[in-house]
Amino acid sequence: MKKTGIILSSVLLTAGLLAGCSSGNKGSGSVAEATLKDGKYDPPVKITIAKQQDENAGKYINGESLNDNVLTRWGTKNLGITIETTLLGGDAAQYNTKLRLALTGSEKLPDVLPVYDTTLENDLIQSGLVKDITEDIKKYMPDRLKEIYKQYPSTFNPVIQDGKVYGMAISPNLTEGEVMLIRQDWLDKLKLKAPTTIDEFEKVIAAFTNDDPDGNGKQDTYGFDFSGKDSYNTGWVSDSVMIFSAFTGKNLPGSWHEENGKLTYGSVAEGNKEALSKLRDWYSKGYLNKELATQGAWDALADFTEGKAGIIIGRPWLYGSVKDVEANVKDAKISAYPTINGVSGDKTYQSGQLNDGVFMFNKDFNNMEAFFLYYDKLYDAAFGTGDFKYGYAQGYDYDIVDGQVTFDPKKFKTPLDAVQGVGKMAFTKNTPSVDGPGKSFADLAGGAKADTGVLMRSDALDQTMKEGYVISYKNSESLLPSAFNGPPTKTMQSSWEQLTTMEKETFTKIIYSKEPLSAYDDFVKQWNEKGGTQITEEVNAWYENASKVDVMSNMGLK
Repeated sequence: MKKTGIILSSVLLTAGLLAGCSSGNKGSGSVAEATLKDGKYDPPVKITIAKQQDENAGKYINGESLNDNVLTRWGTKNLGITIETTLLGGDAAQYNTKLRLALTGSEKLPDVLPVYDTTLENDLIQSGLVKDITEDIKKYMPDRLKEIYKQYPSTFNPVIQDGKVYGMAISPNLTEGEVMLIRQDWLDKLKLKAPTTIDEFEKVIAAFTNDDPDGNGKQDTYGFDFSGKDSYNTGWVSDSVMIFSAFTGKNLPGSWHEENGKLTYGSVAEGNKEALSKLRDWYSKGYLNKELATQGAWDALADFTEGKAGIIIGRPWLYGSVKDVEANVKDAKISAYPTINGVSGDKTYQSGQLNDGVFMFNKDFNNMEAFFLYYDKLYDAAFGTGDFKYGYAQGYDYDIVDGQVTFDPKKFKTPLDAVQGVGKMAFTKNTPSVDGPGKSFADLAGGAKADTGVLMRSDALDQTMKEGYVISYKNSESLLPSAFNGPPTKTMQSSWEQLTTMEKETFTKIIYSKEPLSAYDDFVKQWNEKGGTQITEEVNAWYENASKVDVMSNMGLK
């Protein structure tokens, strides 16, 4: 199985995410009617789920489909648990709209709900349509899962109200950090080294823009490719947060940072003005992609992939999405490097991610034991155990050819253009991992033999990608999950959308030189006056109270 937001063409070391649960509706499978014998329900339990498809999901072979594929068949055959997607969204906006329609009764609410928006999570809790799962976790969560969830107590914050727990993180795990992917052939041609400081970075991107690194006699290349459409801190690909952190340290745009027991919002911290000044200067000189404000994270990859840009920043798997440039452009070579240091000499920081959304459950859903059985079994791919020692399905995400395990789809007995994302077939858009920022890759680099399924999957990746994961693991202390991940505060509910829109527009206009640099000072003033000061007070009140109720003990996770 593959890692979530990753390209399906390269095998990822992680495991299978899931989240289904048996329906609380009467029917041929409620636990009240079924008996669990030798790990299998008889008659089968039916679990209805909601699902947001991601850019790599929904691709099937062998005539399979959303509700009839190799993984759903496995669940029915081996566990007596049938998974059925009854609410499907093609992207985040459409998916959230469908969940909101379910709140009104216009859509049927499935048993298991992956939710990726904290406002929607709060609205679901307030609706009374989702259940408190405190006792279910204590009673039914397998020990292996309990050990995982014990490590990430803060991931429960968005779904705790009045001491009750209305959901659980989707596969909690500290995700990999970002690296710089640089055109090594351009560095070599221009006799440059990979940058380690902001000044060196500027020197490199200036040369990539002005010194004809592709040798075609035209000034048609530029240095730094990133997205500014949705945020200046994407957290995964086409990111520019490194430049902000070079001046702001741990205060990252769009994120909350804790220092001395107090939370502050990164976008209004000291140093942002200097970062914007630098980006403004670079943009005016042509060092950045001209359409950065209209390009989403995936859109921004195009220039790098087409050989027009020299540096792009993202998680190590990003290499798999841009490596076509090495095949399409003569002598092109990409290398992975650590992000630069800040102006203070300290490292630059990134937004760490502990989970992507939460599982919530229909209040009428009574088959949590079945949910946890299925969820735990699909974690076997993360550990290289059970039915999923090498992947989810032979011939789909791995194969055994002449006695050798292979993860190259073109070498399968029935060759495929790309590995099948089996882990995406049964549940949500992302799949779980227990590898953190890249432990298996660091182990391999340290001499470990690839003699387990997890290590074999990691070892099968492209060398550049593996090097990126080693960098990620070595710099894992630079990953900073936002200190605020609770439900929206009272003032956030009325003002946050306006404030974030104002932030994005101000940053973009300054970079584009449509507003003077002093517009940042005006933004900070307005941000505070239009709700920011009150929100900061509310966020700190939440932070102070977050640890007062010991829900971890209540769930048996202490």
